[in-house]
Amino acid sequence: MNLSEKLDQLLAETALEVSLPQRQQLIAFVELLHKWNKAYNLTSVRDPQDMLVKHILDSLAVTPYLQGKRFIDVGTGPGLPGIPLAIINPDQHYFLLDSLGKRITFIKQAIRQLGLTNVTPIQSRVEQYRPEERFDGVLSRAFASLQDMTEWCCHLLADSGRFYALKGILQSEELENLESDFYLHEKIKLFVPQLIGERHLIVLSKVS
Repeated sequence: MNLSEKLDQLLAETALEVSLPQRQQLIAFVELLHKWNKAYNLTSVRDPQDMLVKHILDSLAVTPYLQGKRFIDVGTGPGLPGIPLAIINPDQHYFLLDSLGKRITFIKQAIRQLGLTNVTPIQSRVEQYRPEERFDGVLSRAFASLQDMTEWCCHLLADSGRFYALKGILQSEELENLESDFYLHEKIKLFVPQLIGERHLIVLSKVS
């Protein structure tokens, strides 16, 4: 089965609406990631078909729950979940932040090659980045704990904005250790076709 057939099969198990040009962009992104990964070691996932499940579908699974227009993907690595989300949500703008130059170099190449106009790469440590305008949503698959995410990224979030943390199994003590400025808005069990293991989206809001 080639990558296009595999992607079609995976998307058929979801309620996501992804156009043919968007599917082609997703495939092109996986092919580029696979090519660069050999030299730059951007992800531990080596097989492109596995990338479709563990990176592309895993990223896209949060789409129905995102509210707003401006999002920052903190610790984006090679652009995950930001680039897949930007591809299928062209009316939203994604800022992709990472401190490693090789990752940002890859993201810039992906933006050029895929023709994306709604992605802005940022090379910075999260605590040093001061945006002109704060964000509707702060996304991450990278943070070890919700406490670290809220502590280090609080300055990025608009007052009405939300944190979106992609997690495996959520440990209850993570919520207990949250700063009192934040509360659990929603905990959503995500369905990712053919992915082994649980995935959850944890949505946090500021206490008003």
